Amino acid sequence: MAKNADGVVALKEDGLTDAVQAAGAVELLLIRHGESEGNVAATAARLAGAEVIEVPARDADVNLSSTGQKQAKALGTALGRVEKEFRSDAVVSSPYARAVQTAEITVLTAGWPPMVRTDERLRDRELGILDRLTKLGVDRRFPEEAERRLWLGKLYYRPPGGESWADVALRLRSVLDELNSRDRGQRVLLVCHDAVIMLFRYILEGLSEEELLDLAASTTILNASITRYVRPSGAGPWTLDSFNVADHLTEQGVEVTEHAGETNVHPR
Repeated sequence: MAKNADGVVALKEDGLTDAVQAAGAVELLLIRHGESEGNVAATAARLAGAEVIEVPARDADVNLSSTGQKQAKALGTALGRVEKEFRSDAVVSSPYARAVQTAEITVLTAGWPPMVRTDERLRDRELGILDRLTKLGVDRRFPEEAERRLWLGKLYYRPPGGESWADVALRLRSVLDELNSRDRGQRVLLVCHDAVIMLFRYILEGLSEEELLDLAASTTILNASITRYVRPSGAGPWTLDSFNVADHLTEQGVEVTEHAGETNVHPR
């Protein structure tokens, strides 16, 4: 994002103003939710060498941390500076509490009119029997699953009762299909989770398994970061404009938090 002479933030036009009759959405802003109490608990458990992550609620009900709330407000402040004609027309969130809270705080702070709608297809990956366990916990309690995860790699490993990344990709493909019919010519902001943003890149850029896993092993999606795709005509392939940007947090003196997942993601 860049500021004009009046200090108003202007997203690059990229010809988007000519997309009124577009076949589908013309812009996607992918936002990872702000830091959650679950992020904090998972990092604390890993550093303490614990097997279980002591979260206060089921995954869907985990709230933002105090830092996460500040991040959402900073995001809203930054987006509130975007010129009106380039603001998002629709805001869609994962139904998980940390994502909905991020979306609602952001929209309220930005002063945007769109109502936040939720879509369960944007939810985080379900971990099944491995839910709430650290890597150490999985290794000790389910050694056969730990071995199977190493053998299959991140994209195709599905824990009992849970999902693989490939499973998540399937539901995201249907989200993108719907954007072509429901959000014609619109700019859409999606508030979701780190794995979801990685898999949007996999789908939108046609990445190979190796390219996806290389990215996952080397990159952590920052809390309240912005990833932007544009498609001026509303049809055809998307172009990645920016990835994992959190400058809006730094500029406002808000902590940038990095809660990484498992980096051993390639099949063995």
